[in-house]
Amino acid sequence: MKVLTLNFLTCAVKSCRTSADSFPLHPKDAELVSDDVELNPQLLVNLLPRIDWNALRTTATELGFPTLPEQPPTPEELQADEKMLQDLHKLLMETQISEGKLVCGACGHEYAVREGIANFLLPSHLV
Repeated sequence: MKVLTLNFLTCAVKSCRTSADSFPLHPKDAELVSDDVELNPQLLVNLLPRIDWNALRTTATELGFPTLPEQPPTPEELQADEKMLQDLHKLLMETQISEGKLVCGACGHEYAVREGIANFLLPSHLV
């Protein structure tokens, strides 16, 4: 599961739908792997407006990446800053969680990640 995907996932527990703490899901005991993906600056520029920057900052910190700036770069700033472009590419496009858990900050439910696939099936008492 690419780190980029975490920016679009929230807890599936019904009681968490109204809680702001259910996003982002927090990686726990995450084993990271890196894929070699060719850098596509235009893709990153196009993704930037769709990313919840605060959630990405939280996820990056929890995974041990360098702290991202408080505000997202503008498309022009991103294209001009080669290091930021490389860092975002590495975090979003090359880094994957192969094993571990994703934990909801609201209810504490843990979603297992095995072989890069998160299991979002809930037990019947949480549906």
